[in-house]
Amino acid sequence: MKISDIENAIVSINDFPKKGIVFRDITPLFLDPIKINFIIDEMAKLLQSIDFDVIVAPESRGYLFAVPLALKLNKPFVMVRKPNKLPRAKLSIDYELEYGHNILEIHKNDIKPNSKVLIVDDLLATGGTSCAIQEMIKQLDSLVVAHMYLIELEGLIKDQRLIGKVYSLIKFK
Repeated sequence: MKISDIENAIVSINDFPKKGIVFRDITPLFLDPIKINFIIDEMAKLLQSIDFDVIVAPESRGYLFAVPLALKLNKPFVMVRKPNKLPRAKLSIDYELEYGHNILEIHKNDIKPNSKVLIVDDLLATGGTSCAIQEMIKQLDSLVVAHMYLIELEGLIKDQRLIGKVYSLIKFK
């Protein structure tokens, strides 16, 4: 198995969800457990030199990679959710997107102060969600040390807003 096998299994759909957008559909990957295991193994290899305590990921597609990666690396996993989905004391952040705004929440006590955090998600585009998560981690007195993505859409992040090392298995222009 090679990274190109993974890249070739991702379906590009033009003009979805709106005109001018090329949507990268990762769902065909999940039809093949060998491909998913390969992805998780490759992510783990890239992260070998990174010292981190906990993996954090936004719902829902971030969970698809963060949970198996956390299990493989024997690290705790913390969910970042949409509003009103978490029952305990939580921290919320309202942030801007290109097409509006969004709100994310995290349980306050799930990230211990001074934790080193890895953010995992399926796709890095403009970095808005990841930057919002970074801000929550900072407010919880911890530090993002790295980011891990299956796909990175090159050229969409206009500045170096992401903290720590940024890894992606596949880059699309």
